[in-house]
Amino acid sequence: MSVKKEFLLLQRDLGGLITLFFMPLILIIAVTLIQDSSFRRLGNDKIPILLVDYDKGEVSKKVIENLNKSDAFRIVSEINETALTETVAKDAVFKGKYQLAIIIPKNLSSDLQLKINQNVDNIVGSLGFSEPDSTAVAPVKIEQKEVKLYFDPAVQMSFKDGVMSAIDKMISQIETKSIYAAFQDQLGEDTASFEQKSFITFKEIVPKINNKDIKPNSVQHNVPAWTLFAVFFIVIPLSINIVKEKTQGTFVRLRTNPVSNFVVIAGKTLTYLIICMIQFYMMIAVAIFIFPHLGLPSLNLDGNLFLMSIVALFSGLGAIGFGILIGSVAKTQEQSAPFGATSVIILAALGGVWVPVFAMSNLMKIVAKLSPMNWGLNAFYDVLLRSGGLLDILPEISLLSLFYIVTVTLALLYDKKKRTV
Repeated sequence: MSVKKEFLLLQRDLGGLITLFFMPLILIIAVTLIQDSSFRRLGNDKIPILLVDYDKGEVSKKVIENLNKSDAFRIVSEINETALTETVAKDAVFKGKYQLAIIIPKNLSSDLQLKINQNVDNIVGSLGFSEPDSTAVAPVKIEQKEVKLYFDPAVQMSFKDGVMSAIDKMISQIETKSIYAAFQDQLGEDTASFEQKSFITFKEIVPKINNKDIKPNSVQHNVPAWTLFAVFFIVIPLSINIVKEKTQGTFVRLRTNPVSNFVVIAGKTLTYLIICMIQFYMMIAVAIFIFPHLGLPSLNLDGNLFLMSIVALFSGLGAIGFGILIGSVAKTQEQSAPFGATSVIILAALGGVWVPVFAMSNLMKIVAKLSPMNWGLNAFYDVLLRSGGLLDILPEISLLSLFYIVTVTLALLYDKKKRTV
């Protein structure tokens, strides 16, 4: 009877009910499309960067060659069929027309070679491999060279750090090879040649299922995060309906009937839990069947639908408990709706839906662990990305269950106290 009453209340606002189901679908499609590029190679959509080469030597040729081999960048050496200068490149970047300009200084290659030769001569001489030359002149002092990088002020710091690290690595490799070549030249052709391949390399080791690498993509990251966000937005209609019951007298009539608080809460929980699960399965279906038609990867569950459903179920419980608490405390719909929406957004921000928890400060990492959305998100990632089982998600779903019990208990205590006043 209580469940039927809840569905009748929902049917009175068909527009709100439709919004409740379809807005999350639009949200998950839009966000995944936006963030997809950060999880895949850019391919043909390379970032155009300005490059001004004042050196015209071996170093600049190597830099240009490595950038051309990159899957991320496309070199632009002229604008409007006019060769670039540092001033033109700087203005274009600072106006936001390009994200990056690289300025290679004049005589970089020749001065680098001269500096290396000086250092090698000193080392070889100190080891006694060469005779001292009384006619030798003092070495010319060579000023340090700067490869200038101009960034669009609007680009993120992570982009800047990544580009600077890549270019620094590139220049270091060029310097190292030049040093090897200088030593070979000084020691003569009869000596053993230096092997210039890197001795230490890096290889990413990813998890495997059935001997297949599991490589995360935008869908695997966004679907759990924004599904959880949508599930928690059940807080708004739930809290509004509870306030309606109080203001329209429905709740008073319920209290006069021989119905326990347990039945009332169970009716609300079951009704809105069904809605949460319908939301969840709709978003999963969109990720599996609709995403490939939009140029996105399909969501690969790898037989984890049951565990994902368990996480969604307990996340829904946490959201429902929070909604019941807000609806019990709020006096009007004008209080419950904005507070519910704002609190869900705050919980999402703290929980890692928008910003990864590892990127937060130490204090915020501690605060993030208190967010029920963080528990749900970690459980989703344990199943979908970390190949976890039921025991792995048990701590998170236990916390979500406890959150539901605590919030519902607080709501009942508040209501009891209010009725006794």
